[in-house]
Amino acid sequence: METGFRKWIIVVTIITATIIELIDTTIVNVSINTMSGNLGAALEDTAWVITSYAIANVIVIPMTSFLAEKIGRKQYYIGSILLFTLASALCGFSNNLWELVAFRFLQGIGGGALLSTSQAILFETFPAKEKATASGIFSLGVIIGPSIGPVMGGYIVDNLSWQWIFYVNIPIGLLAAILSYIYLKPTKRSSNKRSIDWFGIFLLAVGVGSLQVVLERGQTDDWFSAGYIVVLTILSVLSLATLIWWELRIEFPVINLRVLKSTTLSISAIMTFILGFGLFSAVFVFPLYTQRIVGYSAFQTGSMLLPGTMMAALLSPFLGKMMQSGIRPQYLIILGFTLSAVFGYMMSGSNLETGSAYFFIPLICRGLGAALLIVPLTALAVSELKPADIPQGAALNNMMRQMGGSFGIALINTYIAHRAAANRTSLVSHVTASDPLTIARQKSYIANFMAHGATYLHAVQQSVGALENMVVRQTFLLSYMDAFLLLAILNACCIPLVILTIKKRTAAKGGKVEIPDAH
Repeated sequence: METGFRKWIIVVTIITATIIELIDTTIVNVSINTMSGNLGAALEDTAWVITSYAIANVIVIPMTSFLAEKIGRKQYYIGSILLFTLASALCGFSNNLWELVAFRFLQGIGGGALLSTSQAILFETFPAKEKATASGIFSLGVIIGPSIGPVMGGYIVDNLSWQWIFYVNIPIGLLAAILSYIYLKPTKRSSNKRSIDWFGIFLLAVGVGSLQVVLERGQTDDWFSAGYIVVLTILSVLSLATLIWWELRIEFPVINLRVLKSTTLSISAIMTFILGFGLFSAVFVFPLYTQRIVGYSAFQTGSMLLPGTMMAALLSPFLGKMMQSGIRPQYLIILGFTLSAVFGYMMSGSNLETGSAYFFIPLICRGLGAALLIVPLTALAVSELKPADIPQGAALNNMMRQMGGSFGIALINTYIAHRAAANRTSLVSHVTASDPLTIARQKSYIANFMAHGATYLHAVQQSVGALENMVVRQTFLLSYMDAFLLLAILNACCIPLVILTIKKRTAAKGGKVEIPDAH
Protein backbone atom coordinates (compact mmCIF):
# COMPACT_ATOMS: atom_id res chain seq x y z
CA MET A 1 0.00 0.00 0.00
CA GLU A 2 1.30 3.46 -0.94
CA THR A 3 0.34 6.96 0.22
CA GLY A 4 0.59 10.55 -0.92
CA PHE A 5 2.59 11.67 -3.96
CA ARG A 6 4.14 8.25 -4.57
CA LYS A 7 0.70 6.61 -4.81
CA TRP A 8 -0.58 9.02 -7.44
CA ILE A 9 2.61 8.86 -9.51
CA ILE A 10 2.11 5.07 -9.62
CA VAL A 11 -1.56 5.58 -10.61
CA VAL A 12 -0.64 7.92 -13.49
CA THR A 13 2.09 5.53 -14.66
CA ILE A 14 -0.18 2.48 -14.55
CA ILE A 15 -3.08 4.21 -16.36
CA THR A 16 -0.71 5.54 -19.04
CA ALA A 17 0.69 2.06 -19.71
CA THR A 18 -2.84 0.58 -19.84
CA ILE A 19 -4.05 3.27 -22.25
CA ILE A 20 -1.17 2.91 -24.75
CA GLU A 21 -1.66 -0.88 -24.77
CA LEU A 22 -5.38 -0.58 -25.52
CA ILE A 23 -4.94 2.29 -27.99
CA ASP A 24 -2.84 -0.07 -30.08
CA THR A 25 -5.77 -2.50 -30.36
CA THR A 26 -7.71 0.07 -32.43
CA ILE A 27 -5.28 2.74 -33.68
CA VAL A 28 -4.15 0.58 -36.60
CA ASN A 29 -7.70 -0.02 -37.87
CA VAL A 30 -7.98 3.38 -39.56
CA SER A 31 -4.50 3.08 -41.09
CA ILE A 32 -4.88 -0.27 -42.86
CA ASN A 33 -5.64 1.26 -46.28
CA THR A 34 -2.58 3.54 -46.11
CA MET A 35 -0.30 0.72 -44.92
CA SER A 36 -1.55 -1.54 -47.69
CA GLY A 37 -0.63 1.01 -50.37
CA ASN A 38 2.74 1.99 -48.88
CA LEU A 39 3.88 -1.59 -48.31
CA GLY A 40 2.55 -2.83 -51.67
CA ALA A 41 0.44 -5.53 -50.00
CA ALA A 42 -3.14 -6.69 -50.50
CA LEU A 43 -5.69 -5.31 -48.03
CA GLU A 44 -6.54 -8.84 -46.81
CA ASP A 45 -2.88 -9.56 -46.06
CA THR A 46 -2.44 -6.21 -44.32
CA ALA A 47 -5.24 -7.17 -41.89
CA TRP A 48 -2.72 -9.57 -40.30
CA VAL A 49 -1.18 -6.46 -38.67
CA ILE A 50 -4.32 -6.33 -36.49
CA THR A 51 -4.68 -10.11 -36.17
CA SER A 52 -1.12 -10.78 -34.97
CA TYR A 53 -1.41 -8.22 -32.15
CA ALA A 54 -4.74 -9.66 -30.98
CA ILE A 55 -3.38 -13.23 -31.01
CA ALA A 56 -0.33 -12.32 -28.92
CA ASN A 57 -2.50 -10.34 -26.47
CA VAL A 58 -4.92 -13.18 -25.76
CA ILE A 59 -2.13 -15.77 -25.43
CA VAL A 60 -0.14 -13.71 -22.92
CA ILE A 61 -2.93 -12.26 -20.73
CA PRO A 62 -3.83 -15.50 -18.86
CA MET A 63 -0.10 -16.23 -18.31
CA THR A 64 0.70 -12.87 -16.68
CA SER A 65 0.12 -14.01 -13.09
CA PHE A 66 2.43 -17.02 -13.54
CA LEU A 67 5.17 -14.99 -15.28
CA ALA A 68 5.01 -12.15 -12.74
CA GLU A 69 5.46 -14.67 -9.93
CA LYS A 70 8.40 -16.35 -11.66
CA ILE A 71 10.24 -13.19 -12.71
CA GLY A 72 9.03 -10.74 -10.05
CA ARG A 73 6.12 -8.39 -10.74
CA LYS A 74 8.14 -5.15 -10.97
CA GLN A 75 10.77 -6.72 -13.24
CA TYR A 76 8.12 -8.36 -15.44
CA TYR A 77 6.11 -5.14 -15.70
CA ILE A 78 9.07 -2.95 -16.65
CA GLY A 79 10.35 -5.62 -19.05
CA SER A 80 6.94 -5.77 -20.72
CA ILE A 81 6.81 -1.96 -21.13
CA LEU A 82 10.30 -1.96 -22.66
CA LEU A 83 9.44 -4.87 -25.00
CA PHE A 84 6.26 -3.04 -26.08
CA THR A 85 8.24 0.16 -26.69
CA LEU A 86 11.05 -1.58 -28.61
CA ALA A 87 8.55 -3.49 -30.74
CA SER A 88 6.72 -0.20 -31.48
CA ALA A 89 9.96 1.28 -32.83
CA LEU A 90 10.64 -1.83 -34.91
CA CYS A 91 7.08 -1.67 -36.35
CA GLY A 92 7.77 1.86 -37.54
CA PHE A 93 11.10 0.79 -39.10
CA SER A 94 9.55 -2.19 -40.96
CA ASN A 95 10.31 -2.38 -44.69
CA ASN A 96 7.73 -4.99 -45.66
CA LEU A 97 4.42 -6.37 -44.46
CA TRP A 98 5.63 -9.60 -42.83
CA GLU A 99 8.32 -7.76 -40.85
CA LEU A 100 5.55 -5.51 -39.56
CA VAL A 101 3.31 -8.50 -38.70
CA ALA A 102 6.17 -10.17 -36.77
CA PHE A 103 6.97 -7.02 -34.79
CA ARG A 104 3.27 -6.45 -34.06
CA PHE A 105 3.14 -9.96 -32.56
CA LEU A 106 6.13 -9.02 -30.40
CA GLN A 107 4.39 -5.78 -29.44
CA GLY A 108 1.28 -7.79 -28.46
CA ILE A 109 3.37 -10.04 -26.18
CA GLY A 110 4.67 -6.97 -24.33
CA GLY A 111 1.31 -5.19 -24.34
CA GLY A 112 -0.76 -8.16 -23.19
CA ALA A 113 1.16 -8.26 -19.92
CA LEU A 114 0.36 -4.63 -19.10
CA LEU A 115 -3.39 -5.06 -18.57
CA SER A 116 -3.54 -7.61 -15.77
CA THR A 117 -0.25 -6.62 -14.16
CA SER A 118 -1.40 -2.98 -14.08
CA GLN A 119 -4.62 -4.02 -12.37
CA ALA A 120 -2.79 -6.13 -9.76
CA ILE A 121 -0.33 -3.26 -9.03
CA LEU A 122 -3.22 -0.81 -8.57
CA PHE A 123 -4.98 -3.13 -6.13
CA GLU A 124 -1.71 -3.42 -4.20
CA THR A 125 -1.20 0.36 -4.18
CA PHE A 126 -4.57 1.18 -2.58
CA PRO A 127 -5.72 0.13 0.93
CA ALA A 128 -8.45 -2.51 1.22
CA LYS A 129 -11.20 0.07 1.82
CA GLU A 130 -10.34 1.84 -1.47
CA LYS A 131 -10.19 -1.20 -3.74
CA ALA A 132 -13.41 -0.25 -5.57
CA THR A 133 -11.89 3.19 -6.22
CA ALA A 134 -8.84 1.44 -7.68
CA SER A 135 -11.17 -0.51 -9.99
CA GLY A 136 -12.74 2.75 -11.12
CA ILE A 137 -9.34 4.26 -11.88
CA PHE A 138 -8.19 1.15 -13.78
CA SER A 139 -11.39 1.29 -15.83
CA LEU A 140 -10.35 4.72 -17.13
CA GLY A 141 -7.69 3.07 -19.26
CA VAL A 142 -10.03 0.29 -20.41
CA ILE A 143 -12.64 2.85 -21.54
CA ILE A 144 -10.37 5.56 -22.96
CA GLY A 145 -7.85 3.38 -24.83
CA PRO A 146 -10.06 1.71 -27.49
CA SER A 147 -12.09 4.91 -28.02
CA ILE A 148 -9.28 7.39 -28.66
CA GLY A 149 -7.30 4.95 -30.82
CA PRO A 150 -9.27 5.79 -34.00
CA VAL A 151 -9.00 9.55 -33.28
CA MET A 152 -5.23 9.41 -32.88
CA GLY A 153 -4.84 7.05 -35.84
CA GLY A 154 -6.98 9.24 -38.10
CA TYR A 155 -5.16 12.43 -37.13
CA ILE A 156 -1.68 10.90 -37.49
CA VAL A 157 -2.41 9.29 -40.88
CA ASP A 158 -3.99 12.53 -42.19
CA ASN A 159 -1.12 14.77 -41.03
CA LEU A 160 2.01 12.60 -40.75
CA SER A 161 2.63 9.01 -41.92
CA TRP A 162 1.42 5.61 -40.71
CA GLN A 163 4.80 4.91 -39.05
CA TRP A 164 4.01 7.58 -36.44
CA ILE A 165 1.16 5.54 -34.98
CA PHE A 166 3.96 3.36 -33.60
CA TYR A 167 6.57 6.05 -32.93
CA VAL A 168 4.23 7.91 -30.52
CA ASN A 169 4.52 4.95 -28.13
CA ILE A 170 8.29 5.35 -27.72
CA PRO A 171 8.52 8.45 -25.44
CA ILE A 172 5.40 7.40 -23.48
CA GLY A 173 6.72 3.85 -23.00
CA LEU A 174 10.17 5.03 -21.89
CA LEU A 175 8.66 7.50 -19.40
CA ALA A 176 6.36 4.79 -17.99
CA ALA A 177 9.33 2.38 -17.63
CA ILE A 178 11.47 5.02 -15.84
CA LEU A 179 8.68 5.99 -13.44
CA SER A 180 7.94 2.31 -12.75
CA TYR A 181 11.61 1.67 -11.99
CA ILE A 182 11.74 4.63 -9.57
CA TYR A 183 8.39 4.32 -7.79
CA LEU A 184 7.22 0.70 -7.86
CA LYS A 185 8.15 -1.45 -4.88
CA PRO A 186 10.85 -4.04 -5.61
CA THR A 187 9.39 -7.53 -5.86
CA LYS A 188 11.28 -10.77 -5.46
CA ARG A 189 10.93 -13.82 -7.62
CA SER A 190 8.92 -16.62 -6.15
CA SER A 191 11.07 -18.75 -3.84
CA ASN A 192 8.90 -21.70 -4.86
CA LYS A 193 11.01 -24.04 -7.02
CA ARG A 194 8.00 -25.43 -8.81
CA SER A 195 8.49 -26.67 -12.35
CA ILE A 196 7.36 -24.60 -15.32
CA ASP A 197 4.21 -25.87 -17.01
CA TRP A 198 5.65 -25.95 -20.54
CA PHE A 199 2.95 -28.27 -21.86
CA GLY A 200 0.25 -25.91 -20.55
CA ILE A 201 1.99 -22.93 -22.20
CA PHE A 202 2.15 -24.85 -25.50
CA LEU A 203 -1.55 -25.83 -25.37
CA LEU A 204 -2.55 -22.26 -24.48
CA ALA A 205 -0.55 -20.76 -27.36
CA VAL A 206 -1.85 -23.28 -29.91
CA GLY A 207 -5.47 -23.27 -28.70
CA VAL A 208 -5.99 -19.55 -28.20
CA GLY A 209 -3.80 -18.61 -31.18
CA SER A 210 -5.76 -20.91 -33.52
CA LEU A 211 -9.10 -19.65 -32.20
CA GLN A 212 -8.01 -16.03 -32.64
CA VAL A 213 -6.98 -16.65 -36.28
CA VAL A 214 -10.35 -18.33 -36.96
CA LEU A 215 -12.26 -15.38 -35.47
CA GLU A 216 -10.17 -12.69 -37.12
CA ARG A 217 -9.95 -14.27 -40.59
CA GLY A 218 -13.10 -16.39 -40.82
CA GLN A 219 -15.36 -13.83 -42.48
CA THR A 220 -12.66 -12.73 -44.94
CA ASP A 221 -12.06 -16.29 -46.15
CA ASP A 222 -15.71 -17.46 -46.05
CA TRP A 223 -15.37 -19.44 -42.82
CA PHE A 224 -15.41 -23.23 -43.26
CA SER A 225 -15.07 -23.00 -47.04
CA ALA A 226 -11.36 -22.42 -46.35
CA GLY A 227 -9.45 -25.58 -45.46
CA TYR A 228 -7.11 -23.87 -43.00
CA ILE A 229 -10.07 -22.45 -41.03
CA VAL A 230 -11.45 -26.00 -40.59
CA VAL A 231 -8.04 -27.32 -39.49
CA LEU A 232 -7.47 -24.45 -37.03
CA THR A 233 -10.98 -24.82 -35.58
CA ILE A 234 -10.40 -28.53 -34.85
CA LEU A 235 -6.92 -27.75 -33.49
CA SER A 236 -8.32 -25.01 -31.25
CA VAL A 237 -11.11 -27.20 -29.80
CA LEU A 238 -8.74 -30.11 -29.10
CA SER A 239 -6.02 -27.88 -27.62
CA LEU A 240 -8.35 -25.92 -25.33
CA ALA A 241 -10.17 -29.07 -24.14
CA THR A 242 -6.82 -30.70 -23.36
CA LEU A 243 -5.62 -27.48 -21.67
CA ILE A 244 -8.60 -27.45 -19.27
CA TRP A 245 -8.06 -31.13 -18.41
CA TRP A 246 -4.30 -30.66 -17.95
CA GLU A 247 -4.46 -27.44 -15.89
CA LEU A 248 -6.97 -28.97 -13.45
CA ARG A 249 -4.85 -32.12 -13.15
CA ILE A 250 -1.38 -30.77 -12.35
CA GLU A 251 -0.22 -29.17 -9.10
CA PHE A 252 1.38 -26.02 -10.55
CA PRO A 253 -0.55 -24.93 -13.68
CA VAL A 254 0.35 -21.92 -15.84
CA ILE A 255 -3.33 -20.87 -15.57
CA ASN A 256 -4.97 -21.60 -12.24
CA LEU A 257 -8.49 -22.47 -13.44
CA ARG A 258 -9.39 -23.46 -9.89
CA VAL A 259 -10.11 -19.80 -9.10
CA LEU A 260 -13.25 -20.19 -11.23
CA LYS A 261 -14.74 -22.13 -8.30
CA SER A 262 -15.64 -18.64 -7.10
CA THR A 263 -19.22 -18.18 -8.32
CA THR A 264 -18.71 -14.43 -8.37
CA LEU A 265 -15.66 -14.66 -10.63
CA SER A 266 -17.35 -17.16 -12.96
CA ILE A 267 -20.47 -15.00 -13.38
CA SER A 268 -18.39 -11.83 -13.70
CA ALA A 269 -16.28 -13.51 -16.40
CA ILE A 270 -19.42 -14.33 -18.43
CA MET A 271 -20.67 -10.74 -18.05
CA THR A 272 -17.22 -9.39 -18.93
CA PHE A 273 -17.23 -11.51 -22.10
CA ILE A 274 -20.58 -9.96 -23.09
CA LEU A 275 -19.23 -6.52 -22.15
CA GLY A 276 -16.21 -7.06 -24.43
CA PHE A 277 -18.54 -8.22 -27.21
CA GLY A 278 -20.60 -5.02 -27.02
CA LEU A 279 -17.75 -2.60 -26.28
CA PHE A 280 -15.48 -3.62 -29.15
CA SER A 281 -18.35 -4.33 -31.58
CA ALA A 282 -19.74 -0.82 -31.12
CA VAL A 283 -16.32 0.76 -31.71
CA PHE A 284 -15.98 -1.47 -34.80
CA VAL A 285 -19.44 -0.89 -36.35
CA PHE A 286 -19.85 2.84 -35.69
CA PRO A 287 -16.72 3.99 -37.62
CA LEU A 288 -17.61 1.67 -40.52
CA TYR A 289 -21.11 3.13 -40.69
CA THR A 290 -20.08 6.80 -40.46
CA GLN A 291 -17.14 6.52 -42.87
CA ARG A 292 -18.62 4.20 -45.52
CA ILE A 293 -22.25 5.36 -45.44
CA VAL A 294 -22.39 8.89 -44.02
CA GLY A 295 -19.03 9.93 -45.49
CA TYR A 296 -17.13 11.19 -42.43
CA SER A 297 -13.34 11.07 -42.20
CA ALA A 298 -11.53 8.85 -39.69
CA PHE A 299 -10.71 11.89 -37.56
CA GLN A 300 -14.32 13.17 -37.60
CA THR A 301 -15.57 9.72 -36.60
CA GLY A 302 -13.10 9.44 -33.76
CA SER A 303 -13.96 12.94 -32.55
CA MET A 304 -17.63 12.00 -32.24
CA LEU A 305 -16.66 9.17 -29.87
CA LEU A 306 -14.77 11.53 -27.55
CA PRO A 307 -17.65 13.19 -25.59
CA GLY A 308 -19.03 9.82 -24.47
CA THR A 309 -15.53 8.64 -23.62
CA MET A 310 -14.82 11.76 -21.56
CA MET A 311 -18.14 11.38 -19.70
CA ALA A 312 -17.22 7.78 -18.90
CA ALA A 313 -13.76 8.86 -17.74
CA LEU A 314 -15.25 11.46 -15.39
CA LEU A 315 -17.78 8.99 -14.00
CA SER A 316 -15.46 6.01 -13.43
CA PRO A 317 -13.68 7.15 -10.22
CA PHE A 318 -17.03 8.11 -8.65
CA LEU A 319 -18.49 4.68 -9.39
CA GLY A 320 -15.84 3.09 -7.22
CA LYS A 321 -16.75 5.42 -4.34
CA MET A 322 -20.47 4.74 -4.89
CA MET A 323 -19.94 0.99 -4.52
CA GLN A 324 -17.76 1.58 -1.49
CA SER A 325 -20.56 3.63 0.10
CA GLY A 326 -23.06 0.78 -0.26
CA ILE A 327 -24.61 0.86 -3.75
CA ARG A 328 -24.80 -2.69 -5.02
CA PRO A 329 -22.81 -3.35 -8.19
CA GLN A 330 -25.74 -5.32 -9.63
CA TYR A 331 -27.76 -2.11 -9.94
CA LEU A 332 -24.93 -0.35 -11.78
CA ILE A 333 -24.49 -3.34 -14.11
CA ILE A 334 -28.21 -3.38 -14.95
CA LEU A 335 -28.13 0.37 -15.66
CA GLY A 336 -25.02 -0.13 -17.81
CA PHE A 337 -26.67 -2.81 -19.95
CA THR A 338 -29.80 -0.63 -20.24
CA LEU A 339 -27.82 2.39 -21.52
CA SER A 340 -25.88 0.16 -23.92
CA ALA A 341 -29.19 -1.19 -25.25
CA VAL A 342 -30.47 2.39 -25.68
CA PHE A 343 -27.35 3.19 -27.73
CA GLY A 344 -27.98 0.27 -30.09
CA TYR A 345 -31.71 1.03 -30.38
CA MET A 346 -31.21 4.73 -31.14
CA MET A 347 -28.46 4.02 -33.67
CA SER A 348 -30.73 1.52 -35.45
CA GLY A 349 -33.12 4.41 -36.15
CA SER A 350 -30.65 6.63 -38.04
CA ASN A 351 -30.64 7.07 -41.83
CA LEU A 352 -28.67 8.60 -44.73
CA GLU A 353 -29.79 12.11 -43.76
CA THR A 354 -28.80 11.77 -40.10
CA GLY A 355 -26.39 14.48 -38.95
CA SER A 356 -23.69 14.35 -36.28
CA ALA A 357 -26.04 16.01 -33.73
CA TYR A 358 -28.24 12.88 -33.73
CA PHE A 359 -25.28 10.67 -32.73
CA PHE A 360 -24.48 12.73 -29.62
CA ILE A 361 -27.09 11.21 -27.24
CA PRO A 362 -26.59 7.53 -28.23
CA LEU A 363 -22.79 7.90 -28.01
CA ILE A 364 -23.11 9.46 -24.54
CA CYS A 365 -25.26 6.45 -23.58
CA ARG A 366 -22.57 4.12 -24.96
CA GLY A 367 -19.82 5.80 -22.95
CA LEU A 368 -21.77 5.90 -19.69
CA GLY A 369 -22.99 2.32 -20.24
CA ALA A 370 -19.40 1.11 -20.70
CA ALA A 371 -18.30 2.82 -17.46
CA LEU A 372 -21.27 1.41 -15.53
CA LEU A 373 -20.32 -2.09 -16.69
CA ILE A 374 -16.52 -2.06 -16.56
CA VAL A 375 -16.09 -0.56 -13.08
CA PRO A 376 -18.46 -2.85 -11.09
CA LEU A 377 -17.51 -5.97 -13.08
CA THR A 378 -13.80 -5.30 -12.52
CA ALA A 379 -14.38 -4.89 -8.78
CA LEU A 380 -16.86 -7.74 -8.52
CA ALA A 381 -14.67 -10.28 -10.35
CA VAL A 382 -11.98 -10.42 -7.67
CA SER A 383 -14.08 -9.45 -4.63
CA GLU A 384 -14.24 -12.99 -3.17
CA LEU A 385 -10.77 -14.21 -4.10
CA LYS A 386 -7.91 -14.81 -1.69
CA PRO A 387 -5.11 -12.23 -1.99
CA ALA A 388 -2.82 -14.75 -3.72
CA ASP A 389 -5.49 -15.52 -6.34
CA ILE A 390 -6.31 -11.90 -7.30
CA PRO A 391 -3.68 -11.59 -10.09
CA GLN A 392 -4.89 -14.84 -11.71
CA GLY A 393 -8.56 -13.83 -11.36
CA ALA A 394 -7.83 -10.41 -12.88
CA ALA A 395 -5.93 -12.04 -15.75
CA LEU A 396 -8.78 -14.44 -16.57
CA ASN A 397 -11.30 -11.59 -16.41
CA ASN A 398 -9.21 -9.43 -18.76
CA MET A 399 -8.81 -12.35 -21.15
CA MET A 400 -12.59 -12.80 -21.25
CA ARG A 401 -13.05 -9.15 -22.20
CA GLN A 402 -10.49 -9.39 -25.02
CA MET A 403 -11.98 -12.70 -26.22
CA GLY A 404 -15.47 -11.17 -26.09
CA GLY A 405 -14.20 -8.35 -28.29
CA SER A 406 -12.74 -10.80 -30.82
CA PHE A 407 -15.93 -12.88 -30.90
CA GLY A 408 -18.02 -9.72 -31.15
CA ILE A 409 -16.15 -8.22 -34.10
CA ALA A 410 -16.08 -11.55 -35.96
CA LEU A 411 -19.78 -12.26 -35.42
CA ILE A 412 -20.93 -8.70 -36.13
CA ASN A 413 -18.86 -8.65 -39.33
CA THR A 414 -20.45 -11.94 -40.43
CA TYR A 415 -23.92 -10.73 -39.44
CA ILE A 416 -23.51 -7.53 -41.50
CA ALA A 417 -22.39 -9.57 -44.54
CA HIS A 418 -25.40 -11.92 -44.26
CA ARG A 419 -27.85 -9.06 -43.70
CA ALA A 420 -26.35 -7.20 -46.69
CA ALA A 421 -27.17 -10.17 -48.96
CA ALA A 422 -30.72 -10.42 -47.62
CA ASN A 423 -31.34 -6.66 -47.74
CA ARG A 424 -30.01 -6.35 -51.31
CA THR A 425 -32.32 -9.14 -52.49
CA SER A 426 -35.26 -7.37 -50.86
CA LEU A 427 -34.40 -3.96 -52.32
CA VAL A 428 -33.60 -5.20 -55.84
CA SER A 429 -37.00 -6.89 -56.03
CA HIS A 430 -38.57 -3.41 -55.95
CA VAL A 431 -36.17 -1.78 -58.46
CA THR A 432 -37.69 -3.02 -61.70
CA ALA A 433 -38.48 -1.59 -65.14
CA SER A 434 -42.21 -1.76 -64.31
CA ASP A 435 -41.99 0.01 -60.93
CA PRO A 436 -43.38 3.59 -61.22
CA LEU A 437 -41.04 5.02 -58.55
CA THR A 438 -37.99 3.46 -60.21
CA ILE A 439 -39.06 4.81 -63.63
CA ALA A 440 -39.60 8.30 -62.21
CA ARG A 441 -36.24 8.30 -60.40
CA GLN A 442 -34.37 7.07 -63.48
CA LYS A 443 -35.99 9.81 -65.60
CA SER A 444 -34.86 12.45 -63.12
CA TYR A 445 -31.30 11.04 -63.21
CA ILE A 446 -31.30 11.06 -67.04
CA ALA A 447 -32.54 14.66 -67.14
CA ASN A 448 -29.88 15.72 -64.64
CA PHE A 449 -27.03 14.05 -66.53
CA MET A 450 -28.19 15.48 -69.86
CA ALA A 451 -28.39 18.95 -68.27
CA HIS A 452 -24.70 18.54 -67.42
CA GLY A 453 -23.77 17.74 -71.05
CA ALA A 454 -24.20 13.96 -71.36
CA THR A 455 -25.77 12.41 -74.47
CA TYR A 456 -29.05 10.54 -74.00
CA LEU A 457 -27.39 7.12 -74.36
CA HIS A 458 -24.62 8.04 -71.95
CA ALA A 459 -27.16 9.53 -69.51
CA VAL A 460 -29.15 6.27 -69.52
CA GLN A 461 -25.98 4.31 -68.67
CA GLN A 462 -25.12 6.77 -65.89
CA SER A 463 -28.67 6.54 -64.51
CA VAL A 464 -28.34 2.75 -64.18
CA GLY A 465 -25.07 3.25 -62.27
CA ALA A 466 -26.73 5.85 -60.05
CA LEU A 467 -29.59 3.44 -59.24
CA GLU A 468 -27.03 0.73 -58.38
CA ASN A 469 -25.14 3.11 -56.09
CA MET A 470 -28.41 4.01 -54.36
CA VAL A 471 -29.25 0.34 -53.82
CA VAL A 472 -25.73 -0.38 -52.45
CA ARG A 473 -25.90 2.52 -49.99
CA GLN A 474 -29.37 1.56 -48.81
CA THR A 475 -28.31 -2.09 -48.52
CA PHE A 476 -25.41 -1.31 -46.22
CA LEU A 477 -27.41 1.30 -44.31
CA LEU A 478 -30.05 -1.32 -43.48
CA SER A 479 -27.33 -3.87 -42.62
CA TYR A 480 -25.60 -1.54 -40.17
CA MET A 481 -28.97 -0.65 -38.64
CA ASP A 482 -29.62 -4.39 -38.17
CA ALA A 483 -26.21 -4.73 -36.49
CA PHE A 484 -26.97 -1.90 -34.05
CA LEU A 485 -30.36 -3.45 -33.27
CA LEU A 486 -28.64 -6.81 -32.59
CA LEU A 487 -26.32 -5.09 -30.08
CA ALA A 488 -29.37 -3.53 -28.40
CA ILE A 489 -31.10 -6.92 -28.11
CA LEU A 490 -27.96 -8.65 -26.73
CA ASN A 491 -27.51 -5.99 -24.06
CA ALA A 492 -31.20 -6.07 -23.12
CA CYS A 493 -31.10 -9.88 -22.79
CA CYS A 494 -28.31 -9.59 -20.20
CA ILE A 495 -30.48 -7.65 -17.76
CA PRO A 496 -32.58 -10.62 -16.54
CA LEU A 497 -29.38 -12.70 -16.46
CA VAL A 498 -27.83 -10.25 -13.98
CA ILE A 499 -30.97 -10.33 -11.84
CA LEU A 500 -31.14 -14.13 -11.84
CA THR A 501 -27.50 -15.10 -11.48
CA ILE A 502 -25.63 -12.52 -9.38
CA LYS A 503 -26.31 -13.63 -5.84
CA LYS A 504 -26.50 -11.57 -2.70
CA ARG A 505 -23.26 -12.93 -1.40
CA THR A 506 -21.34 -11.04 -4.13
CA ALA A 507 -21.59 -8.03 -1.86
CA ALA A 508 -20.53 -7.73 1.74
CA LYS A 509 -22.72 -6.37 4.55
CA GLY A 510 -24.55 -3.23 3.56
CA GLY A 511 -23.93 -3.96 -0.12
CA LYS A 512 -20.33 -2.83 -0.09
CA VAL A 513 -17.85 -4.47 -2.36
CA GLU A 514 -14.75 -5.42 -0.43
CA ILE A 515 -11.69 -6.50 -2.30
CA PRO A 516 -8.87 -8.10 -0.34
CA ASP A 517 -5.28 -6.92 -0.49
CA ALA A 518 -3.16 -8.30 -3.33
CA HIS A 519 0.06 -8.81 -1.34
